[in-house]
Amino acid sequence: MRPFEGVKILDCTHVLAGPFTAYQLGLLGADVIKVEDPNEPDQSRETGGDVALNKARMGTSFLTQGSNKRSIALNLKTEGGRAALKKLVVDWADVFIENYRPGAFKALGLGYEELSRLKPKLVYASMTAFGQDGPRGPQTAYDHAIQATSGITAATGTEESGPIKAGAPVIDYATGTMGAFAVSAALYQCLRTGKGQYIDMAMLDVAMILQASHITDSLHTGRHGKRAGNRMRYAENSMHEAKDGLLQLAASNRRQHRRFYTAIGEPKEAERTSIDERNARWEEKYAVIAKKIREKTADEWENDLQSRHVPATRVRELHEALKDPQLAHRAVLHRHENVPGVGKPVTVPLAAFKFAHDGPSIERPPARLGEHTDEVLASVGYSAAEIAALRESGSVA
Repeated sequence: MRPFEGVKILDCTHVLAGPFTAYQLGLLGADVIKVEDPNEPDQSRETGGDVALNKARMGTSFLTQGSNKRSIALNLKTEGGRAALKKLVVDWADVFIENYRPGAFKALGLGYEELSRLKPKLVYASMTAFGQDGPRGPQTAYDHAIQATSGITAATGTEESGPIKAGAPVIDYATGTMGAFAVSAALYQCLRTGKGQYIDMAMLDVAMILQASHITDSLHTGRHGKRAGNRMRYAENSMHEAKDGLLQLAASNRRQHRRFYTAIGEPKEAERTSIDERNARWEEKYAVIAKKIREKTADEWENDLQSRHVPATRVRELHEALKDPQLAHRAVLHRHENVPGVGKPVTVPLAAFKFAHDGPSIERPPARLGEHTDEVLASVGYSAAEIAALRESGSVA
């Protein structure tokens, strides 16, 4: 039995962070129903490198976090659509997740106050850029805008390059992961107290937490870090040019320092492990290391240093990383042999952890828009005639 089997989630989210929250919980057994507007479905359905899939509303951005979810299409701007959602809350759901602008669901009569009156034990999560209130509350943003606002963009790159956005949408995925943690905590609390919970989650808050040690140091010392690129605190912890590419060293502690210099044939330097000396002689040490690293290929250095328990890796492109046998061994990815509407196998991420038993798994491929509308509504008491009437009125699809 997986951890969240029996937990029922209404996923009224779009794009990335919100859907990823529900996806993580769905991997662990939760029954997730994705709710979309039939006229304006999740924009991730039309996003990705495969134009044909985008037109079919099965874009790779949607496929990434669409597994293990059923899909219903409700027009929440209609009375019938709102009534259907409320009925699902009362008769079915344990968790309600939305990530629209602050006040949007409240204006529809679907805010926490109203839905919690209908179901006091409901866990209701709202995910926004800046939170539900405060000076920035009404503002909107996406991952790259939050990176810029939070200081992450300014801290990335070099003094010559200027600020650079992190390549992956790290704030979105971190917010999704943090969202799953918050919902898990609220469900556990509800189990103990019998009370529901409202979760107010902001992407900016997550971005700041991701910089925790930098924040504490900055506030304590009054110093503002400079963009250092691949130049780390220690020369033995920085990136260097090998014979055929880049090698990232990560020899941080004293033991690794000794092993590293022994490995490159500098036994005297191996014993000079004091922090003060490593800082004071940074340029000198960097020059020695740079000359040595250019003598071999990045792969040769990685294999040699790792065999001596010195952290060092060749810098890889994503397509190379995906071929790493460690990924297959860890079962980080899941291959769907058949996804309706796609026409060929699709590989998606599973989870970043393993359980000894009953852990994350995928049983259902991503769904087409509204694929399960009739099935879900029938499960909460709607007759075929009532569903047909809702469809005729434009309330469902």
